[in-house]
Amino acid sequence: MSEKDYAPLSSACVRALHDKLYDRRKTAALEIEKMVKEFAAVNNTGQIKKILKVLGQDFSLSQNPHARKGGLIGLAAISIALGKDTEMYADELIKPILGCMVDQDQRVRYYACESLYNVVKVSRGAVLRHFSAIFNCLSKIATDPDPNVKVASELLDRLLKESVLENTSFNLDGFIPLLRERIYTKNAFSRQFIISWVTVLNSEPGLDLISYLPEILDGLFRILSDPNPEVKKMCETILGEFLRKIKANPSNVNFGAMINILINHAQEKGDDLAQFTAITWIKEFVQLSGPAMLPYMSGIFTAVLPCLSYDTDARRMTDIKETATAVNFTLMKLISLQGDTDNSLRPTLVSEEETSNELDLNSVLNVLNQYLLHNSIQTKVAVLKWIHDLYMKLPNKMGEYIDVLFPALQKTLSDGSDQVVQQCLVVIAEVISSPGAAEVNDKGTNTYYNKFMVSLLFLFSNDRKLLDERGSFIIRQLCVLLNAEDIFRTLAQILRNENNLKFANIMVEHLNMILLTSSELYILRNKLKDLKTETSKSLFCCLYETWCHNPVATVSLCLLTQSYSHVCDLIKLFGNLEVTVDFLIEIDKLVQLIESPIFAYLRLELLEVPCNKSLVRALYGLLMLLPQTDAFTTLRTRLSCIPSLQLHCEDNNVTKKKSSLVSTVNFQQLLDHFIDVQEKHKEYKQSQRSKELLTLDKETNNVDV
Repeated sequence: MSEKDYAPLSSACVRALHDKLYDRRKTAALEIEKMVKEFAAVNNTGQIKKILKVLGQDFSLSQNPHARKGGLIGLAAISIALGKDTEMYADELIKPILGCMVDQDQRVRYYACESLYNVVKVSRGAVLRHFSAIFNCLSKIATDPDPNVKVASELLDRLLKESVLENTSFNLDGFIPLLRERIYTKNAFSRQFIISWVTVLNSEPGLDLISYLPEILDGLFRILSDPNPEVKKMCETILGEFLRKIKANPSNVNFGAMINILINHAQEKGDDLAQFTAITWIKEFVQLSGPAMLPYMSGIFTAVLPCLSYDTDARRMTDIKETATAVNFTLMKLISLQGDTDNSLRPTLVSEEETSNELDLNSVLNVLNQYLLHNSIQTKVAVLKWIHDLYMKLPNKMGEYIDVLFPALQKTLSDGSDQVVQQCLVVIAEVISSPGAAEVNDKGTNTYYNKFMVSLLFLFSNDRKLLDERGSFIIRQLCVLLNAEDIFRTLAQILRNENNLKFANIMVEHLNMILLTSSELYILRNKLKDLKTETSKSLFCCLYETWCHNPVATVSLCLLTQSYSHVCDLIKLFGNLEVTVDFLIEIDKLVQLIESPIFAYLRLELLEVPCNKSLVRALYGLLMLLPQTDAFTTLRTRLSCIPSLQLHCEDNNVTKKKSSLVSTVNFQQLLDHFIDVQEKHKEYKQSQRSKELLTLDKETNNVDV
């Protein structure tokens, strides 16, 4: 090439810049530095730009790697010569250097870092116009496999950070989109590079990085899950700093823009630290922003409720559970301020902020319904407590969702945990006992009361295992939560019209045993013992008409009410009934009950002189029905202890204190009803046996074919 092609560079300088030896290229750079100083002294910008064009195009784009190195060292020399005036030529200096930073030759990349370092060192804040391009190249070269290039890039990176911190007009608006794009890198070195920049910018008081946090928070949490412990620690530290700043000045924080990001990461179980950090942030957000979190409550539930089930010795998992519990507690306190019973006291004009902070009850209940199916006892109990709490605080609003909630609550009664079932019953009791939350019938009773009782019996009818194993527990809990008399009266009224007579018989047997043995039914038993009030007589007749489905249960009910004469009449009819093994077992159980504390008053009544003839006859009647089993021996021994039996017994059917009862309770009508019901049972059994024979006949014919 001719000398004028590189003018104003001399041919010797050009040859030296192409040389493979560093010292010769260095000598050429010193010549260029001297030349540029002279041009700058006389303000000869034209010649300076010619040199920049030669180095920036002919050398930096040369096919010869040594020429590219020479061009880079020459550009650095120009910057050193120009000093503060470098800003005037920043474009011509920086662009060719950045092009070489991604060169295939590792030495060229190294010299590019060194060259740009010198440019930045001289020009300082003047290079910030090109910050995005420089940052882009640095983020890429941060992963360079060559250790020398990495060291050089780290020095350049450190210098650039110093320049940014020195410049109070650094453009965060322009930087954040670039950071947001780069923050999703999966390379550990790139992630370290990104976190280091976030850390530096966050440390500068004049830069409000918190305002931009919603744009980079998701990326930070992804970095927090990095398997590299050093990267993870760096990210944990900066997130801790961000949270500290948020707690120090929450008024300037956009909580709503970040909460969904935290909810998503709180649900990711791949990394315990990331999950714990996300839930910790959620806890702080709920505590700091209060009602502003109400619209996001369904999302927070999806993050928190599953964590309540963590049951492990692992420290991190324990921390997650405890933090989730704290969030749950804080939310409940928040809801306690949202009651809708005092709307009349609220101002007519509601601000836009208050409207936007309203609870989205529909989405909340959808999530709670979903987690009622969770496999964790703690989670399901928490869900049920939430439903109960919402129903207590917002009864009018919750009333709109009963049709959705009720099927889920009924299904939960089949849960394997007593704790879950008990809490479910607490919720149901609140719903069906509140006249203000659902449709009320003409008697002033919540219609869901009767609907629930019907559905409960339907559930027992279709799941005998549930009835046998949990039926007593469920009914006893209901009797504690609600009025026991109303429970038994309602169940009796529904069972009276039960078409499945076999189920009616079994259900009465269970209800009778609960009535006679449960401590929760003590008051109700005492009420039935003394049939003096119209209410107790009405209850007795109601129960009797249903208890007729089970003869032995009917006898025990009459023994409880001291209707001994009627017991005798019933036992006489037992001779016409089909005496099965189950029937005898029930009488056996009745004898055991007579010997239990429940019937202590009955046994003491045998001491009366004269003795109650009807009572004695009733007991002897039971004795005659029994085969000579242990129960037979027990009852015979008891009867032999009656002191006045050998003397005399009264001839009246009842004692004087019961004489008024005959005229007020129509026992003959009750007896007729008992006979009718037993006839229906007889027909029902015959019908069932016929069906079984037909089914067996069809199966036999099919086998023959």
